[in-house]
Amino acid sequence: MDTVADAEVFEMMINGKQKKAGHYDSVRNPADLSTIGFAPRGDAEALDEAVAAARAAFADWSGRPEAERQEACRAIANIIAENQAELARLVTLETGKPLKGLGAEFEIGGCIGWSQATAEFSLPPTILQDDENARIELRHVPVGVVGSITPWNWPLLIAVWHILPAIRTGNTVVIKPSPYSPLGTLRLVELMNEVLPAGVVNVVSGGNELGALISSHSDIDKIVFTGSTATGEKIMQAAAPGMKRLTLELGGNDAGIVLPDADPSVVAEGIFWGAFINAGQTCAALKRLYVHSSIYDDVCDALVAYASQVPMGNGLIETNALGPLQNQNQFEKVKDLVEDAKRSGARVLTGGSPLGSGYFYPVTLLADAKDGMRVVDQEQFGPVLPIICYDEISEAIESANHLPFGLCASVWGSDKDALAAVADKLVAGTVYVNKHADIAPHVPFGGVKSSGLGVEFGIDGLKAYTNIKVINCAA
Repeated sequence: MDTVADAEVFEMMINGKQKKAGHYDSVRNPADLSTIGFAPRGDAEALDEAVAAARAAFADWSGRPEAERQEACRAIANIIAENQAELARLVTLETGKPLKGLGAEFEIGGCIGWSQATAEFSLPPTILQDDENARIELRHVPVGVVGSITPWNWPLLIAVWHILPAIRTGNTVVIKPSPYSPLGTLRLVELMNEVLPAGVVNVVSGGNELGALISSHSDIDKIVFTGSTATGEKIMQAAAPGMKRLTLELGGNDAGIVLPDADPSVVAEGIFWGAFINAGQTCAALKRLYVHSSIYDDVCDALVAYASQVPMGNGLIETNALGPLQNQNQFEKVKDLVEDAKRSGARVLTGGSPLGSGYFYPVTLLADAKDGMRVVDQEQFGPVLPIICYDEISEAIESANHLPFGLCASVWGSDKDALAAVADKLVAGTVYVNKHADIAPHVPFGGVKSSGLGVEFGIDGLKAYTNIKVINCAA
């Protein structure tokens, strides 16, 4: 383990206690590549210990009264709020996202809001029949031990999305954060253990091999994963022998369509932040834009003008609105896709080459992009937006739908009937009208096709952490 002055050593939490590891990995700030802390490298033994703790805790936790589990969710919201400055700074340091704006403080605010909202959701029994022939009652019962595997882009918010509905419905959890951004999650779970019984929520950090062990672990009943489609497919394969329940929120490559009656000056801001929130490192971000030929140049100009006003830099400088890419692999991928687009005939309107030190890549708008270019067909997951010109709306709809993704889509314009007609034809779990990437705790969210399996948020998301149990009584 390296030694770096002022770099804190974090620990796993298993059965309510800190768990040390034999090895620790440095975690770096993507803005300047400095070491900000050390994360324990958990192994199969630590995972087994965490799963055993969760299994033991499940017997009691699943039987706790509804009101007690609700209060636990409220307590989590409160302790996050009490420590939000520390947590936000950790998120900025390990992800690079700005502290202000749609950055780290925004993420921690989402953690608080989702925890509070989840506390109020409920799944009461449903009476299906009650007459002289039978009384039949439908109940939602907890699945058991939930294995959570989270990504690096919104590490704490997605952890809350996984953990809170699980414990709200009586499950216990073992979570594995991304090795790129584990520190905030390790601290978050430590805080949760101050208000939860031992073993209800456990965290084991380490490399990607741990994710494979979680997916195939014989004593884990459900896997919830947010990440790439390729990894989601591997998880499905690993989980199949035990028939584990699955919730998979996978890649997006979301399409947006700008109709000919749209006002470029009006839609530019919404399109920009729909595409570039968290420097484009968001599954539900807008990643390819189809614009009608009659307003194509005007939309391009409006986006370039707006982009010029948005500062990018170290997230600890509060005036910056965008930060770096989170890791070198993503940085190299974005560079490669942009260079390939240039060779394929795309025209760089702004950006197009790396910025200085760290993993900074500027907002890059690519005109004259075409379907079939890698930057269009692949999810770039960075601050790059290819802009494709179309003449007929049927062409744009076909292009939007033809890829094997279906997380979100959007349509932009003025005529309500035209907007509704296009929205009906777009194939996605969520279709936005004159906005993009707008999520809320009470609104179900999930993808179709290769963008995922199952649903998160709201009552439907709560149900995903339960099995149905029917009590069928003779009269």
